[in-house]
Amino acid sequence: MSAFSRLFVAAVLALGSAGAQSLVAVDDPKLPFRVSLPGGWLGADFGDKAAGLTVVSAKAPPATLIRLLYSAKNGAAIDLNSEFKKFESGVATGGVTLKQQSSKVAAYGGVSGLERQYVLNHPGGQLRMRVWYGNGAKNLYSFQLTDSPTRYAQADATFTKVLASLRFR
Repeated sequence: MSAFSRLFVAAVLALGSAGAQSLVAVDDPKLPFRVSLPGGWLGADFGDKAAGLTVVSAKAPPATLIRLLYSAKNGAAIDLNSEFKKFESGVATGGVTLKQQSSKVAAYGGVSGLERQYVLNHPGGQLRMRVWYGNGAKNLYSFQLTDSPTRYAQADATFTKVLASLRFR
């Protein structure tokens, strides 16, 4: 299993559950967006130096994970299907398999993108994922929800509210 895959799976399995949440506004001028996140969730740092926000629903296992990441495009043309291929290759390394469940065009906060849902099978079990890549004027956005199959529907509803709150700068 690749270092990325081990880190990713361990991070999700080693955290707590979602639950009904009220959202709290996050307006950090360092971020290229404003968003509202579930109150009481905890910031997480996976040491991958990813720019953006990573939050988890609890300290104790298992947990819901939301990542709202971005990277500067520096004028480059971005193909979202290629970005998904890179993502899928990275996650699927070393014993982790992804099965795409759906794909659709989706826009959040005025930024158009592509969204896919997956089932991720790994040696410790199964996870569900929802991933959106957005092609902004200056940045590529990668927003992700990951949770267990049993909690996924509730977590997905929360993630939908988070995405609806997005306002890009």
